[in-house]
Amino acid sequence: MSEPSTAPTPAEPERPRVGFPCVSCGAELLWDPDRDALGCEHCGASVPVPRAEGAIVERALESAGEAARGLGLEARAVRCKACGARVLLGLAATAERCTFCGSANVLAQEANRNALRPESLIPLDVGRGAVEQGFRRWLARLWFRPTALRRVRAREASGIYVPYWTFDAQVRSAWSADAGYYYWVTQMVPVRVGGKVTLQPRQVRKIRWVPAWGERDDAYDDLLVHASRGVPESLAAKLGGFDTAALVPYRPDYLAGWRAEEYELDLEGGWALAREEIVRTQQRRCAGDVPGDTHRALRVTSTIDGVRWKHVLLPFWTLSYDYAGKTYTVLIHGQSGRVEGYAPLSWLKIALAVLAVLAGLGVIAVATSAL
Repeated sequence: MSEPSTAPTPAEPERPRVGFPCVSCGAELLWDPDRDALGCEHCGASVPVPRAEGAIVERALESAGEAARGLGLEARAVRCKACGARVLLGLAATAERCTFCGSANVLAQEANRNALRPESLIPLDVGRGAVEQGFRRWLARLWFRPTALRRVRAREASGIYVPYWTFDAQVRSAWSADAGYYYWVTQMVPVRVGGKVTLQPRQVRKIRWVPAWGERDDAYDDLLVHASRGVPESLAAKLGGFDTAALVPYRPDYLAGWRAEEYELDLEGGWALAREEIVRTQQRRCAGDVPGDTHRALRVTSTIDGVRWKHVLLPFWTLSYDYAGKTYTVLIHGQSGRVEGYAPLSWLKIALAVLAVLAGLGVIAVATSAL
């Protein structure tokens, strides 16, 4: 009689979660930024998400193959043909317009199950009511915009998690340069006085150049690299950074009822941009280390070690509105509530402002000539 096999049973692949049913009534739970928990819109039940569970993982560059794939929940995807963003939706959700640019030209696709799973995220912390109030205040503060813009009706705001890479690194930089020290000498220079040219003494600045060199060590922690196609990087930069101390280990629960964008910039491309930023930053820091009043011929050689990365999701609200046949995008920072967006200019107001300035200059010129 043969012995039973003692070989380990292969682990079953992780099955994505389909949804988050309420234990009280069975309705679907949604992440509620105001309650900072999963909430049931049907019976009002609230389920906290354990934030202290697990650790935020950072991996070495060569360990990308060990990272989990997918978001850990069933989702569909839509790609916008206008801006190229690829957004993940819940199975029951639909999207007739792009979450970012408002375009109706969206195409349903399968979610990329092979995409690297986020290691952590910052939970969406700004509620819908605060977003709508912030948008109205932002419109009211705009200068040189059409007055009718204040009455515009925006499409319903969407909360979305936007992909970023973060990188940690240790950097040692060696630099050399010519350090310049200012000094002053008295020189006789020609000066026209009363129609005649005479030589008069003047203090003239000179530079004494001295060779200089040095080293410095720097550490980078959570250097953020934008990996989104839908959120313009320039607009995201205006919103300001994120407090990454608020990162929590990734759980699919935080995405319940919300959308998430798949990264378009992969890990390799993200590290290439991070490395360029480190090199530029070290160049500036070393320039600040050169003694003296000025410098020239700065050369910097940097060695980067101990690189670690993680894929994170950061919270935004996005909405769009139509004005004069054109769609404009507005972003709201999901942690601070700051609002930035695009708006049309009122060329009439600009022209009136220019005329007012010119008229003021004319009055000053007349008054000056009368003195």
